Amino acid sequence: MSIFDLEGVLKIFRGSEPSREELAQLHQEVMLMTLARATSADTNIKNIEVECVREVLKTRTGEDFSAADVRVAAQSAIFESAPLGSYLTASARKLTWQDRLSVIEALADVIKADGHVSELEVTFFNDVAAALRLTPAQLMGLSARK
Repeated sequence: MSIFDLEGVLKIFRGSEPSREELAQLHQEVMLMTLARATSADTNIKNIEVECVREVLKTRTGEDFSAADVRVAAQSAIFESAPLGSYLTASARKLTWQDRLSVIEALADVIKADGHVSELEVTFFNDVAAALRLTPAQLMGLSARK
């Protein structure tokens, strides 16, 4: 199954219980969806942001995506049935907080890629962090030792 199919996200959204392999796939799909949508968060998709998404995805998932793939994912028809926040909230219930944190860290890299952070991008970041159910402590990298 290709990460670009977003089948893991769709399966979770429909209420199915994922296997360990499907959870790894889900993490990658959530990252693709989130980062791709970040490129259009300020309504101005810049090539530097798309290239940053491609680089982050390659580094974090090992998969190569074309600029066209990222642009298509940013405007995916999947978001016509439910907004990104709904998919992220459903996925957050299945992902570890570390996986959710890696998505938000990658998102911060993409948002800062063009050297300018807009109000719309800040709002998008905050909405994603809330949908992923990340606490302020987790966002800051704080965790208690067990």
